[in-house]
Amino acid sequence: MLITREMDYALRILRTLSNGEPADAEKIYQKEIIPAPFGETVLKKLEKGGLIQISNDTPEYCRLNVDLKTVTLYDLMTAVGAETQINACMKPGHLCEWRITHRTECAVHNRLVHIQKALDDELRAHTLYQMLLGDG
Repeated sequence: MLITREMDYALRILRTLSNGEPADAEKIYQKEIIPAPFGETVLKKLEKGGLIQISNDTPEYCRLNVDLKTVTLYDLMTAVGAETQINACMKPGHLCEWRITHRTECAVHNRLVHIQKALDDELRAHTLYQMLLGDG
């Protein structure tokens, strides 16, 4: 899991929209230095995730659809489909060939479970408001 370029762009878009005012998508891309094709993809994911609304006007206007004080960094990652697991074996339903072959618990997996929980808790502890506006 990483804060990918897509996540970075999502944060930038939300930063521009954080004042509560609608904004022209093209102007967001210019202000936040986001390539338009990539920006369009991120906007669609943010809309699908319920974080923003996009008008059908020309030009497209975007508006924040949530209170940034209630949405966490973890929520944003989930909304844009970012990977939240630190290893493939953290994914639900993952079949570990090592555990199957050795028919025993994996010490690495067991330790990663604790690390994953701590990481998830930390990502959930930071709201987008805190991330974008530096409060708290």
